[in-house]
Amino acid sequence: MLINYLPVLLYLVIVVGLMGLIVFMSEFLGRKRHTFQKDLPYECGMNPIGDARYRYTVRFYVIAMFFIVFDIEAIFLYPWGVIFKDLGWFGFVEMAIFIFVLVVGLAYVWGKGALEWE
Repeated sequence: MLINYLPVLLYLVIVVGLMGLIVFMSEFLGRKRHTFQKDLPYECGMNPIGDARYRYTVRFYVIAMFFIVFDIEAIFLYPWGVIFKDLGWFGFVEMAIFIFVLVVGLAYVWGKGALEWE
């Protein structure tokens, strides 16, 4: 029974061996010249200034959570759209309620001014 897993074990041994060989070769054959310019952190082509431990405002995290919520909404909408005809009116009403709850939440947050970026 375990003989069926022999190709998987052989593949795993080859992959781990190749990975070790690549790491070994890059460690011993690669150049190690550390300069000031190489050791600076790269930030999108801009020179890094200030402390890296900058405190973000809560609004940044609120916007990030909204992105996640609406991304999850899109994840739920796609499969619903694929089987829309099979679900009938029941599926339509369920999705309408789901979108209504999200729109009410968005209207509440918008009314509170949480989406204002200053």
